[in-house]
Amino acid sequence: MAGLSTHVLDTSLGRPASGLSIELYREGELLTSRVTNNDGRTDEPLITSGSLQPGKYELQFHAGDYLRSTGAVTEDILFLDIVVIRFGIAHTDQHYHVPLLLSPYGYSTYRGS
Repeated sequence: MAGLSTHVLDTSLGRPASGLSIELYREGELLTSRVTNNDGRTDEPLITSGSLQPGKYELQFHAGDYLRSTGAVTEDILFLDIVVIRFGIAHTDQHYHVPLLLSPYGYSTYRGS
């Protein structure tokens, strides 16, 4: 099934990142805004099968707000605030999964399945 999904894990707490706001852009245009559920996922895919288009995309994860809500950080100026991941989609018949592994001072991502 083609489409786009994400999953956020809080590696400092060892659990899914619940309540984290995410925005998805395609070539500068806001497509959708979502909030992660208790499993660190969005309730629906970011883009469903049939709506996927080739192009340059950007996910903005509002990590700072989430990290403040957990008490992991208290500073006014955070090391990580909004984590931006830019990626391309070339094959609209494939599924793209972009997970985020997050801590207050670092993150990683990859193309998942």
